[in-house]
Amino acid sequence: MTKAIQSSVQVGELATGQALTVPLYTFSGSELSSPSVYIQANVHGAEVQGNAVIYQLMTLLEGYQVLGDITLAPLANPLGINQKSGEFTLGRFDPITGVNWNREYFDHNIKVQAWYTEHQHLNDNELFQAYRSMLVGACQARLELPFGLSTGHRLAVGIQTMAHQADIVLDLHTGPKSCKHLYCPEYDADAARFFSIPYTLIMPNSFGGAMDEATFCPWWQLTEYAASQGREFLVPVSAFTLELASQERIDLADALEDAKGILAYLSYRGVIAEKVTPADMPRFGCYLCDYKKFHAPKAGLIEYRAVLGEPLAAGQPLVNILRIDLYGTEQAYQAISLPMDCVPILHFASASVHQGTELYKVMTKVFSITH
Repeated sequence: MTKAIQSSVQVGELATGQALTVPLYTFSGSELSSPSVYIQANVHGAEVQGNAVIYQLMTLLEGYQVLGDITLAPLANPLGINQKSGEFTLGRFDPITGVNWNREYFDHNIKVQAWYTEHQHLNDNELFQAYRSMLVGACQARLELPFGLSTGHRLAVGIQTMAHQADIVLDLHTGPKSCKHLYCPEYDADAARFFSIPYTLIMPNSFGGAMDEATFCPWWQLTEYAASQGREFLVPVSAFTLELASQERIDLADALEDAKGILAYLSYRGVIAEKVTPADMPRFGCYLCDYKKFHAPKAGLIEYRAVLGEPLAAGQPLVNILRIDLYGTEQAYQAISLPMDCVPILHFASASVHQGTELYKVMTKVFSITH
């Protein structure tokens, strides 16, 4: 039986001097040539289901032969997790700066041409090792800047340092009210077949601030530049964001299914020795540019009509807006629809909204992903 080794990493300090730490669990692999893995959860305080998935995944891994090192970081943002107001967790934004916790990662802005020119004499493995060392070193140097870092950026760069040491990075999130969906870079779109997730957003291979992009973008840039110089290799690092339904809830039975989906991907990549077959299920995708936000055309009380994860035909009700202050007029109750077919993926958690609130995110121009 394979057992995880428990440790922790410090990611900051409270005003009282208490250390902010993230628990770590590590499964040591038996094969140096197998890919290493980093999985984190709960970067947003209310998004707790990823912790249940990590729990189930660790329980399953005890019965498998682990070939590549696997590091798991549940409870990855202790500040956000403890950012409570009444019965709600508010930990989506850094309360000091207002920045989304998942947009605090370091954009390396590497001068790839200069770096590659200096290191092109190395063989592929040596090249990758040198590049990884450069990324990790840049994060460590950033943590030691003479003028310091914001609280949120320090936390993000600390966990980004761990992610840069892995070949596969999985960032576990949830939506407000959401069905499961996967963020997958365009260069690695085939990987969507292995996770037990019905909808996939295909992202451009560029940096937008999130952990997955902060991880894979530098490697995509290196791969593309090397190809322009006549040197071909696959992008050495894979990174995905898994959106595991809705926030402020855990469901251990559901978490077990998602853990099995992760195992299927790890099996495909050779991280575990055993063969784990992906779930037999229909999978659909759309490009990120076709993932649309619907904002409230006016303030009011919202009845969310569209069912998440189910196709919605053009002209069918998306929401109803109740304006009790306009009772007796035609504006008191209004049905709103969209002019195109779509699949609603998530919606705002509250029924009381300001004008302009982002009510739904929907996939348009949806296509089937072969499974």
